[in-house]
Amino acid sequence: MNFLNFALVGCGRISKRHSELLGLQQIRNAKLVAVCDVVAEKAEKIAQNFSVPHFTDMHEMMRSVAIDVVVVLTESGNHAKHVVALAPYGKHIMVEKPMALTLDDADAMIRACDESGVKLFVVKQNRFNVPVLKLRTALEAGRFGKLVLGTVRVRWCRPQAYYDQDAWRGTWALDGGVLTNQASHHVDLLEWMMGEVDSVFAMSSTALANIEAEDTAVVTLRFRNGALGVIEATTAARPTDLEGSISVLGEGGTVEIGGFAVNQMKVWNFSEPKDGDERVMTDYSVNPPNVYGFGHQAYYEHVIDSIKKGTPHLVDGLVGRKSLELISAIYESSETGREVPLRFRAKYSRLGAK
Repeated sequence: MNFLNFALVGCGRISKRHSELLGLQQIRNAKLVAVCDVVAEKAEKIAQNFSVPHFTDMHEMMRSVAIDVVVVLTESGNHAKHVVALAPYGKHIMVEKPMALTLDDADAMIRACDESGVKLFVVKQNRFNVPVLKLRTALEAGRFGKLVLGTVRVRWCRPQAYYDQDAWRGTWALDGGVLTNQASHHVDLLEWMMGEVDSVFAMSSTALANIEAEDTAVVTLRFRNGALGVIEATTAARPTDLEGSISVLGEGGTVEIGGFAVNQMKVWNFSEPKDGDERVMTDYSVNPPNVYGFGHQAYYEHVIDSIKKGTPHLVDGLVGRKSLELISAIYESSETGREVPLRFRAKYSRLGAK
């Protein structure tokens, strides 16, 4: 099997990125074979661009076309029902972030894919950014020592016209706000770098956008290892995107990755220098064309390798669920005005007590 056949379900804004990568053969060993959207005009437009068939019924598409992987790009609140419905066809599934909006939906997706014996991939392309991978390597090598503080900032511009493109944008039922949509990648990165979260405290507001959910939020986190964290996220930066960044501070050094798509190494400074450190600032910065960066291409290649070689995949359903659990706790804190713990800890059980 030289090529894997990919099909898209959902032809909205993000489908442009996926369809171009697949349709223009920018992904090795992958090709676009079909697209589907309940709005025929959306599906037809992409289909014409890449000379593939289009459908308005995903079940008809699955029965009509030879497909290896189906990519779910529908509204976030509809991911679960589409993944659960597609799993019985026995084809591997990629789903855009966030994988779902509730933990019950995430569990249903994981269960459906497990029962059908298919792999579930959650798109977290920023994990594959060149400077992000370099940061992760330094963490795994223990160069930071004791972690002290981790921070992510998402300062992007999404004017009202962006939300007005589709009625579901910014709604609680199908989208959520900046935390679930634009900043979900950065929340995932922070947790991936800093470790298990013990508790969160959050405040949010709807500052400029006329939507149900928040366009601005600030979150403080306490990690299980004792480190602290900060999430700053907004789509109310004006007049243009400002940054998407992550910083990690430890007793042994500091790294900051900035740019508008977590793409530019800003600080690489360790107490104990190693060979190659002097080249990091230049070798691990890229200039992507948009906020999506270059990570999607690397992510697709990772998916293909996982399917073809049977290797573990970096962001499966359980990993996607983990960041959703954190985001759910953040919203709980924002609604209640209280610090929210992430994990249950037994207080009265005598099991294992010594």
